[in-house]
Amino acid sequence: MQRLTTQIMAHAEQLPEGTALSAKAFLHLGNRAAVDQALSRLYERGELVRAGRGIYLKAIKSRFGSRPPTVEQAVEAVAHQRGEVIVSNGAAAANSLGLSTQVPIRSIYLTSGRSRTMTVGSQTVELKHVPRWQLALANKPAGLAVRALAWLGPEKAEEALPSIKRKLSAEAFGELVAAAPQFPSWLARSVGKAAYG
Repeated sequence: MQRLTTQIMAHAEQLPEGTALSAKAFLHLGNRAAVDQALSRLYERGELVRAGRGIYLKAIKSRFGSRPPTVEQAVEAVAHQRGEVIVSNGAAAANSLGLSTQVPIRSIYLTSGRSRTMTVGSQTVELKHVPRWQLALANKPAGLAVRALAWLGPEKAEEALPSIKRKLSAEAFGELVAAAPQFPSWLARSVGKAAYG
């Protein structure tokens, strides 16, 4: 078993910071139970950080000791490993676009996968399943606008759109307008008014 943990860590050392590891990547080294056990041992020793069920990340070592990867790295790793779209929530999007001064206290991300929580170091991250349209344009600036508008809701979205139009490049605003057919009626109408009104 010691040889298996050494082989897994040797592989992990060659990967960029924040890259996800899962048992499936090491099945050529041993059977599933042995690999799961080796990953679990590495987690218990603090060599790996568990980012979700069956997903591990290499702990980041510095001269001050080891620490878990950032929440963003962990979320990106889970998205890549599971093939999900995971993006920041609407409140964070509205804040980054200057539409709100509210700073989210909890780490909440929107996902195409199932709703769940994961722990990264001492932080709890909530992954919340949302309708596909809220994930449109994923990590593009126009996608940020979609999530901010969804968070603002029908009452405030229309008045926020002129500000969003000024903040986004013409190309990004064009992407938002092009994606409007997949939005709910209230949002498609508001985007259309801002584009052609």
